[in-house]
Amino acid sequence: MSKYNKISFSVFSDMIKDISFLKRMLGIAVPVTLQNLLNMIVNMVDTIMIGSLGTGAIAAVGLGNKVYFVFALLVFGISSGTGLLSAQYWGNKDVKSIRKVLGIGLLTAVSASFMFSAAAFFIPEILMKIFTESPETVNIGISYLTIVCFSYPFTAVTNIHVYALRATGQVTIPVITSISAIIINITANYMLIFGNFGMPALGVQGAAYATLIARAAECIAVLLIIRLKKSPLVCSLKEMFSFGNNIFRQFLVNSTPVIANELMWGLGITIYSIAYGRMGDNAVAAVTVATTFTDITLTVFMGLAAASVVILGNEMGADHLEKAKKYASYFYILSVLMGIFASIICLLAGERYSFMFNISDKVRHDVVRCFLMHAFLQPFVGMSTVNLVGILRSGGDTKASFLIDISGVWLIGVPLAFIGGLVLKVPVYIVYAMVTSEEIYKTILGYIRYRKYKWLKNLTTELN
Repeated sequence: MSKYNKISFSVFSDMIKDISFLKRMLGIAVPVTLQNLLNMIVNMVDTIMIGSLGTGAIAAVGLGNKVYFVFALLVFGISSGTGLLSAQYWGNKDVKSIRKVLGIGLLTAVSASFMFSAAAFFIPEILMKIFTESPETVNIGISYLTIVCFSYPFTAVTNIHVYALRATGQVTIPVITSISAIIINITANYMLIFGNFGMPALGVQGAAYATLIARAAECIAVLLIIRLKKSPLVCSLKEMFSFGNNIFRQFLVNSTPVIANELMWGLGITIYSIAYGRMGDNAVAAVTVATTFTDITLTVFMGLAAASVVILGNEMGADHLEKAKKYASYFYILSVLMGIFASIICLLAGERYSFMFNISDKVRHDVVRCFLMHAFLQPFVGMSTVNLVGILRSGGDTKASFLIDISGVWLIGVPLAFIGGLVLKVPVYIVYAMVTSEEIYKTILGYIRYRKYKWLKNLTTELN
């Protein structure tokens, strides 16, 4: 029996000595984490700037962005399917198939973006009233949604290309374009929210215009740079969209559970927001402020997950299954270590971070305690994220990942959100902890599935 069948100190020792793995892992995880971190920082800056307009503005934009949140998760599912297949084809040196996978991903994601944009533009009031009964919050949210919805197609095109680029080892391009988008977004926020440099003071609408401008610029930059760099993704429309039934079936088999996973998970998280919304604007503001920071710690786990998809996918696509098995055990150890590190960050940052916002003492009190609750659960968040989003998906074990993730949300998180918030009426930070406890369940079931090694397979040969 291979010693990599279990996580142990000897495996940790091997990982530390495996310089080749560490270089590959850092070469992907660091740029991906940096890109995700930069995007999170933009969200945090947005929240801080909008926060100066008051609690109502924070709540309105936070709830309005739940529409984008569900859309972004759907696109993330499509992008993940694109990325995992592209990684295996890259390991198999099949560039032609990667281009076809890119075409399928673009067609699916852009179609979804048009549907979400249409809903946000034509029925924004209905969407906002799903989350809150406050007339003021609904009206502010409508003014934000009907503008920011035009950024969705740009986001779809960008994300599909980003995941395909990562799969082929081109991780610096997304970082460069993200930095450009961030600079544009923050500058436009400063100008349009507050009316600086001779621009009108548009408040929440200014934040929406800033997001639209930044996302459009990022999309254009990605498309231009991959052409200038002569990326393997550059091809004619015919090469991209002339895919046959076989490769389309491959995409559906591997991507549909991921898409369903992200959509159902996103809907579950949205249901949490409905529960928080029924608890009042103070509860929504507290969770919005807390998650804006705690989501930053998630970028480390998502970076590791992205690296595992690419590295394990490349190795399995090249038929190096034992090496993929070894590397997977390394990623599991890294997820635990990063989870402990994230816990420490949450413990140290909570109170200091809360003073960056124009919020009441009651909301600040709840924010700090949300941080404490999240700190305890961070190791579980790390393990479940890297395993379910990374390791299991890298070999196409997407159905198991789907079932574990969704059962955690809908059988544990959603019921506890309403029981805690609306039945027991406990403070919002207790509800927040009850909801996040689903990560413990997902960690246990995820590890059991990981040890079965159903994910350890070469998709380029099994599905052809």
